[in-house]
Amino acid sequence: MVRIFPDAIELARAAAQEATAHLREAIGARGRARLVAATGKSQIEFLSHLAGGPGIDWSRVELFQLDEYVGLPPDHPASFAHYIRERLIRPAGIKCAHLLNGAGDPAGVCAQIGAALAAAPADLLMAGIGENGHLAFNDPPANFDTQEPYIVVELDPRNRAQQVREGWFASFDEVPRRAITMSIRQILKARAILCLAPGRRKAQAVRMCFAGEIGPMAPASAVRLHPQAMVYLDRESARDWKESA
Repeated sequence: MVRIFPDAIELARAAAQEATAHLREAIGARGRARLVAATGKSQIEFLSHLAGGPGIDWSRVELFQLDEYVGLPPDHPASFAHYIRERLIRPAGIKCAHLLNGAGDPAGVCAQIGAALAAAPADLLMAGIGENGHLAFNDPPANFDTQEPYIVVELDPRNRAQQVREGWFASFDEVPRRAITMSIRQILKARAILCLAPGRRKAQAVRMCFAGEIGPMAPASAVRLHPQAMVYLDRESARDWKESA
């Protein structure tokens, strides 16, 4: 399902309402909700509405991290663990969080958090779409076959350059070359996926992933395989996709 909004602000508000409904439903049905949280510019406004909104018993939410840079400690300003703590865990008061330690042994971190994640399906997975079509840190050509919950990947130069443009790093050389990411197959195991991609810079990736073929060269196209995936676009990001439809 694709929804298009006039701007990124309305998109964020609507996405937060959708996420709240899914988390409340999971808590009501199973007594808890398992949530996978994403990071990046596209998530900031959305997480502000989600963490500050009413209706979620955050003490019943178990949080997992979608991806992380290899080599960055959890307190590094550009680490995704730091981002999630500051924008979701602390504002919402989440007590149970499985964060990826970028400074740890990558294989060991993948095994530890992967085992916890694989114990039961995630009720909601939140994600963005990279400028090169990446989903989490699955850059093209993405591995659509591995069954491992988390994998270590080499980052595409286009992905690393995006991190500099968005202001997370001062220079290209500062961006780590490797990352831990949830695999494509594991992402698709979530009960529901909420994918946010606002802004003109995402338009080419949106067209590639949602008007082209599903496959490794367009990693975010994988969400089209999921029956409960919701893609939230604004007019700018949907422009090229609508023209090609």
